[in-house]
Amino acid sequence: MFLDRAQISVKAGKGGDGMVAFRREKYVPDGGPAGGDGGKGGSIIFEVNEGLRTLLDFRYNRQFRGIPGENGMSKSKYGKSAKDVVVKVPPGTIVRNAETQEIICDLTEPGQQYVIAKGGRGGRGNIKFASPRNPAPEIAENGEPGQEFKLDLELKVIADVGLVGFPSVGKSTILSVVSQAKPKIGAYHFTTLVPNLGMVQAPNEMQFVMADLPGLIEGASQGVGLGIQFLRHIERTRVILHVIDMGATEGRDPFDDYEAINQELEHYELKLLERPTIIVANKMDVEGAEENLKEFTEKLNAKFSDQEVPKIFSISAYQNKGLSPLLNYTGEVLEDTDPFPLYDEEELSDSVLYEYQEESKEITITRDPDMTWALHGERLERLFYMTNFQHDESIMRFARQLRGMGIDEKLRARGAKDGDVVRIMDYVFEFVD
Repeated sequence: MFLDRAQISVKAGKGGDGMVAFRREKYVPDGGPAGGDGGKGGSIIFEVNEGLRTLLDFRYNRQFRGIPGENGMSKSKYGKSAKDVVVKVPPGTIVRNAETQEIICDLTEPGQQYVIAKGGRGGRGNIKFASPRNPAPEIAENGEPGQEFKLDLELKVIADVGLVGFPSVGKSTILSVVSQAKPKIGAYHFTTLVPNLGMVQAPNEMQFVMADLPGLIEGASQGVGLGIQFLRHIERTRVILHVIDMGATEGRDPFDDYEAINQELEHYELKLLERPTIIVANKMDVEGAEENLKEFTEKLNAKFSDQEVPKIFSISAYQNKGLSPLLNYTGEVLEDTDPFPLYDEEELSDSVLYEYQEESKEITITRDPDMTWALHGERLERLFYMTNFQHDESIMRFARQLRGMGIDEKLRARGAKDGDVVRIMDYVFEFVD
């Protein structure tokens, strides 16, 4: 089964908790703090595996969880950092944030890796909080939570050459003849239900990847037939082979077919028409094909009277005739054609999340229906998660940090009074003025 879209959730591992411990040995006076730091949580990493051709693995496995770091230990022993979780994806996978639809990464090269969700850092043990003023602190941090996202995965097949055209024009037959691919071939429409890839070696020794895409019909760009599902796979191709049934075996005019397919490509994405297009006049073994080709050529020359006319190659895939010149010319065009960018530079600069973004320091204060003051903010919630509330000194440190962030002043400005209830996440305490 071919699957080119999937939605998954990822959550990196939480960092290990730091420990509160003290050195107690018989012959060591004033042992001092000895609680170690927690280990780093495991990240979620996507890696391109060139052996994969579909997102089928994500149909049933939709949740990926990182391994938490090991907690710190006594005798100043640090917790062990967790191993990263590596998720294999096929080349051509585009990863988006499902909530914002921002592009996170575009994975195309074999072996390419990208850290999708970063593991949380380990919490500090009490050895890190010792000072001359407090040589034996009972303070330790919990591990930092790992990053968590809901992601949309979209696969756009990576192929140098794409075969497009109406159903039953011979695209699958061409691919089966020029490569070792074994696409399904039948005398009925929509025989090809998924893109098929094949490695082609031209007589001039040039090699390239060819994709046989499911047949397009009029209205495909609006969702008619199968085309709308697979038009996206044409976006990565550098050269388009427009296959036309020159024998008119279905009773359609070949030039009308040519115009209809171009119109669908234009409606889907105008930039598709910027790619070099080679016209493949197939089924030349059928009676009447020569006359149709002559009429087609006249109409094509009239259409491109003031432009460069697309090259036409007449072939019979069924009889394996005329394919060598086509393949040689396709290889030459590929050599002179650079890859086409999928996105504009402006779109990438606005949306790609390659750089680390500093956490927001903004803190918002709201009032619940039960008159409880509720505090929200990325930095505040991170601080809350990393505070160990089992030790009084940690709680006092948390209170000092809130005061340093100006939360006391903000609550007073909003009208908070002594004894009011304040909530941060699930933690509730009284406001003391």
